[in-house]
Amino acid sequence: MNKKVLFSVFALMPMVANAAIPYRVEMVEMPVIIPESGNDPESFAREHRFYIGGAYNFSMWSDDNDGQIAINGKNTSSFDVSAGIRIYDTFRLEANYIRNNAEWDAFKITGDMAFINAIFDARIDSMYRLFRSQMIVPYVGFGAGLSWNRAENATLDKKISPAAAALAGIAVEFGEHFTLDFGYRYMYMFEPGLDAIADFSPIAHQFRAGARINF
Repeated sequence: MNKKVLFSVFALMPMVANAAIPYRVEMVEMPVIIPESGNDPESFAREHRFYIGGAYNFSMWSDDNDGQIAINGKNTSSFDVSAGIRIYDTFRLEANYIRNNAEWDAFKITGDMAFINAIFDARIDSMYRLFRSQMIVPYVGFGAGLSWNRAENATLDKKISPAAAALAGIAVEFGEHFTLDFGYRYMYMFEPGLDAIADFSPIAHQFRAGARINF
């Protein structure tokens, strides 16, 4: 072989190798660094950061008595929709819209409610690696929001009133993308100023069933 040709081949080899380096770097994904303890509190949240969902609510509205007038709460149905973000596998923030439907024997209150909920999930597989997957995930949380109110057979002094909630339940996860929710929510609406009864703050015990889609 001609010495000049052989010398040219050896001279080109470093250039070809350097040109291939960016391609190899693009093909290699940076590994997720897991602490030596084995805990990875974002293993699920990293892949499914957001979710949307909806739920059916069966509400039991409480009775009240101001010393002169007594009212009896009735059972009603309502629906809500939600959108959430997972900060960690064990903590998420959720925006919640509820179509409120409250009823007593003397009057009704309907309206729209908006909540921001902080929810804590008891997810242990991603934290301690005890299981590869966890199908049942208990959760607890609390929320605060506003209620835009309308009344039938009564007059409201406040069209908008603050509201608060505490919730607990069980999520059943079917794979990574679909979740069923079964839970309880304690709903407290600050006094809307009804003329029918003094110092009245609506309270409901809500039993919920819904679903979430994780993406």
